[in-house]
Amino acid sequence: MRVQILPIQLINQIAAGEVVERPSSVVKELVENCFDAGASTISIDIEQGGAQRIRIRDDGCGIVKQDLSLALSRHATSKIASFEDLERVASMGFRGEALPSISSVSRLTLISRVAEAECAWMVSADGSEVGFDPQPDPHPQGTTIDIRDLFYNTPARRKFLKTEKTEFAHIESLIQKMALSRFDIGFSLSHNQKEIFYLPLAATETEQQQRIAGICGSAFLDNSIKIDVASSGLQLTGWVGLPTFSRSQQDMQFFYVNGRLVRDKLIVHAVRQAFQDVLFNGRHPVFVLYLTLDPGLVDVNAHPAKLEVRFREGRLVHDFLFSALHRALAQVRPAHHTVNIIAANHPPFNNNQQQEATQSSANDAFIGSRANHNEAYSTYQPAQSALPYQVEETIQAYAKLYSGTNSGDAAKPEQAVGQQGFPPLGFAIAHLHNIYILAETRTGIILVDAHAAHERVLYERLKQQSQQGTVPSQPLLLPIKINVSPADADLAEQAVDLFTELGFEINRSGLDTIVLRAVPALMNNTDMETLICDVLADLAQHGLSYRMQDHGKHILGTIACHSAVRAHRRLTIDEMNALLRDMERTENSGVCNHGRPTWVELSTNDLDKFFLRGK
Repeated sequence: MRVQILPIQLINQIAAGEVVERPSSVVKELVENCFDAGASTISIDIEQGGAQRIRIRDDGCGIVKQDLSLALSRHATSKIASFEDLERVASMGFRGEALPSISSVSRLTLISRVAEAECAWMVSADGSEVGFDPQPDPHPQGTTIDIRDLFYNTPARRKFLKTEKTEFAHIESLIQKMALSRFDIGFSLSHNQKEIFYLPLAATETEQQQRIAGICGSAFLDNSIKIDVASSGLQLTGWVGLPTFSRSQQDMQFFYVNGRLVRDKLIVHAVRQAFQDVLFNGRHPVFVLYLTLDPGLVDVNAHPAKLEVRFREGRLVHDFLFSALHRALAQVRPAHHTVNIIAANHPPFNNNQQQEATQSSANDAFIGSRANHNEAYSTYQPAQSALPYQVEETIQAYAKLYSGTNSGDAAKPEQAVGQQGFPPLGFAIAHLHNIYILAETRTGIILVDAHAAHERVLYERLKQQSQQGTVPSQPLLLPIKINVSPADADLAEQAVDLFTELGFEINRSGLDTIVLRAVPALMNNTDMETLICDVLADLAQHGLSYRMQDHGKHILGTIACHSAVRAHRRLTIDEMNALLRDMERTENSGVCNHGRPTWVELSTNDLDKFFLRGK
């Protein structure tokens, strides 16, 4: 067969296959054009899920009459003029493909008026890029693009559209995401002549938070941390949800690069790493984050629909995002947020979407990082001593906080209040069912899962020691012989250096026997045989070639879990207060290593409601 040049309309229809996947794709391209036009208000009218009609109107700068035909021609744009411009794209659109591609699979009408023009001008297009005949129109300043009968001339594509409800749901979700990227623009969306929502321009921080609450729910703001970090020419701002405010799906993750909504693998990996040891298994974090950097350092031309980007210094961006998010989460302390007992009604963590609404309701009161730090807390200062290795070893240090007592007779909370004021997690009162610590605070009571809390304290210290390369080790009075499989014995022999880094001294003593001679100093009353077998299982799964910073944390978590105080072991008042003080000084102490909450709070107001006081 002979080589031939394709007709213009067919070329545009081929391009439409990449740009126009469904009605929401059309909406995205056209709304981005409104952004570039400097619009302050955008109205989106949809009929029959977008298959019948998509009309988008803005009050932007408009298009002059002479450029209307060019705007509907392939590879014609006002946004770039040279390769240098392409290297530093700051606009949302830049290829000049959207309008001709859309017009090739629909009936398109374009009406536009610039500020100095006497009237607007209207043209219609079918993707052939010929036959334009501008007609005057009374349209105000700005632009309206009216798309009718999408895919009318490509029936095979039309058959792939979902139901009207589904297609409109995609459009509604898209507009909400785009509205989060531009607080300086007002949005309105209607479907079948019915207004779905109206989002006025959000100039102040309060108005911006109202928009976020309207889209993500008020629970998100109540359970999130505000971020504003800048380094090496990069700036990250926005809000990230606390680990206990999570989702079963990735449906509340909004990330913007220079105002452009993207889903990038590098970004996803950096966020996942920041949450890796504070998030419950199978759950996903929630966030609304904005990354700003030099346009020359990011390639936005890496995906036909501009949904992905490519960073020129990917490692720098990854490390910056990880560090900013990790530190923001780690710096949350009990003094900075409260945990409400309503979380007791939180459904089991799983991937059942039907429970998501219930989960969100429970999370609404679960953790409020925005709660103000009580003034009384600022009077409390923990003992300025080195971090102890074991809770038992902190009893003497913390007993000094309670006036007139010794380590065997801790002061009652009411006695300590006059001396020190209440610390954030209060003072221990009782050990309920030998599992939960009951503590009294200035504003209510707190319940702490002793094992989960101690596990987090130990884990954070092990991480710090491991990073410094100084995990303290203590010899065993009597070495422990452990019978394992020959394969595990081989693995233990190969991993001697790794065990040494973790504070263990292990030697092989036969085909299926290893001898444990020293353990990390943090460990106490631990089933060593079970622990070593679990660590060997981790090594067998991940292999010895992995990087410690990637998978070693799981092993440290295993050690911390085995070393933490066991459930049903009775704790003294001194031991409980020692653990509470350690929690107040420990990063990520609100959740255990598996992402479960370590403590919840019940305020005096909640107690009053239970007993109908004041009614």
